[in-house]
Amino acid sequence: KLGAGIDRATQMGPLANVRRVETTADFVGDAEEKGARVLVRSDARHPEPGFFHSPVVLADIPISARIMTEEPFGPIASLNRFDDVDAAIVEANRLPFGLAAYCFTQNGRRQNRLGDEIEAGMIAINSTSVSAPDSPFGGVKDSGAGSEDGPEGIMAHLITKTIHMN
Repeated sequence: KLGAGIDRATQMGPLANVRRVETTADFVGDAEEKGARVLVRSDARHPEPGFFHSPVVLADIPISARIMTEEPFGPIASLNRFDDVDAAIVEANRLPFGLAAYCFTQNGRRQNRLGDEIEAGMIAINSTSVSAPDSPFGGVKDSGAGSEDGPEGIMAHLITKTIHMN
């Protein structure tokens, strides 16, 4: 249910501005034109007023699609398959960004390998939470600018990684 962020019944609130709504639609259209499959496209009614875009799940997205190189900052989940863990790690590290990564596997050794080799400031393994109140929040590479200072101020000059495993 789309709606106001302060409404308890709301499952997804508005985007930041009208540009995000337009850009989100552009990302989905570009991915579809380039051959991505749309697995889920909600037909939720958009409340007025507000900047809403229904959630979309894309799969089998070609590398040429904008969403594979740019952050949409909108309700789009991108799903691609990999033949092996090596290919997944290469793809995860391909871009100059590294704020957060999400990995799902039942293999304990693979969990450790993903945590070690993926270049991101926060990694959730078998979880959708990459942050906790007692953990630093920030990324690496181009996503490292703007990391919070405070007691961990020196950490902005180091590579920090948070790993949550279930």
